[in-house]
Amino acid sequence: MAGVSRRDVLVGAAAAGIGLPGMAVAKDRSGEKFGMHFAPHFGMFQNLGGNSVVTQLEFMAAEGFTALEDNGMKGRSVQEQDQIASTMERLGMRMGVFVANDIDWQNPTLTTGDRGKADAFVDQCKASVEVAKRVNAKWMTVVPGTLDERQHHGYQTANVIEALRRGAEVFEPHGLVMVLEPLNFRDHPRLFLTDIGQAYDICSAVDSPSCKILYDLYHTQIQEGNLIPNIDRAWDETAYFQIGDNPGRKEPLTGEINYKNVFEHIHKKGFTGILGMEHGNSEAGEAGERKLIAAYRACDVE
Repeated sequence: MAGVSRRDVLVGAAAAGIGLPGMAVAKDRSGEKFGMHFAPHFGMFQNLGGNSVVTQLEFMAAEGFTALEDNGMKGRSVQEQDQIASTMERLGMRMGVFVANDIDWQNPTLTTGDRGKADAFVDQCKASVEVAKRVNAKWMTVVPGTLDERQHHGYQTANVIEALRRGAEVFEPHGLVMVLEPLNFRDHPRLFLTDIGQAYDICSAVDSPSCKILYDLYHTQIQEGNLIPNIDRAWDETAYFQIGDNPGRKEPLTGEINYKNVFEHIHKKGFTGILGMEHGNSEAGEAGERKLIAAYRACDVE
């Protein structure tokens, strides 16, 4: 079919329950809860779910999603945070990550060893605790910022570890977890934290249940690939996953990552946490939102 990829055909077939060569017949699971805790974000289903955070949450739950991710939760008003939390409690949904620290994408912060910058980070952690309690969150994203190119990488690592130990001391009494997110060189040049092995090394050194890895499959595919072996090696320091296909950072089945295999591997290892859908929609409008849901149905683990 000219202009139509096999992946598009497979997604459409999965949505319709049609069997194709090389693909098991997919039963219609519309409305059933997903086997894994995929977490959409606000705006992902704005055409089908409406403009309100309440109606979007209701749509997500009706489609079988059991979690939400909202990077910007900390910046919302207390009233809106309470509204989101009460709606999610009513719908039986879990809260995924929000961003804990104010990330300076241009100037070095935690890598510098500057006491004032580390103190500011600790204050941001303390403020995040209050938000986490309000919205029933457990995990918060932390990005250590850019390289301090005037210091050896080893000293920068020591500075980051010290700052994260102080942050972990804030979160530990509350049972909360900051998750460190390595970001790829192409989208975010000059950042300090880029690799899963590097994050593993840092988390091991911090040595706290409140400092773990956020394994973003999109970033890792670009930065180093080797997704499943890296998952295995970093498993005991990994607390959270995020999703996005490459190229394009859209839903599964739009790029090169075999998400069906990846999800099955994570499931077999016993993961029961949240997988944040941190990507865009490959197509606009209601049809694009339905395509996205169908892609997750095709890749889900029952």
